[in-house]
Amino acid sequence: MDRLTQKQRSDCMSQIKGKDTGLEKLFRKSVAGLKIKGYRLNAKTTGKPDLYFPKNKIAVFIDGCFWHGCPRCYTSPATNKKFWSDKIKSNTKRDKTVNTELRKDGIRVVRFWGHEVETNSDRCAGKLQKIIVKYE
Repeated sequence: MDRLTQKQRSDCMSQIKGKDTGLEKLFRKSVAGLKIKGYRLNAKTTGKPDLYFPKNKIAVFIDGCFWHGCPRCYTSPATNKKFWSDKIKSNTKRDKTVNTELRKDGIRVVRFWGHEVETNSDRCAGKLQKIIVKYE
């Protein structure tokens, strides 16, 4: 049983940001530290990548472990199990569709799990840098 009322839970959930999250800011700081330039935020590209490099045609996504069903970190909530199961399945299905559409358009897709960025954002930025260099 949820400890919060339906209104309290709704208020909590409405505060969850979809853009400019702490993980995105942390990752961008690491990217800036490696002097990686040429990316766009809020690019009008399929799937709304967190960073998009138009010159190199690279879309970068930072997938939250809960919202995208990380195999390492995801734990199902104790309440409203069917809703959350369906929600996570639809998110992962959408991720696969976005990957396919971007690749059809010649765009390379790079995805990092939230826990990867949180524990070592510099290493993730380094991986991105290698990919950018490879496709310059």
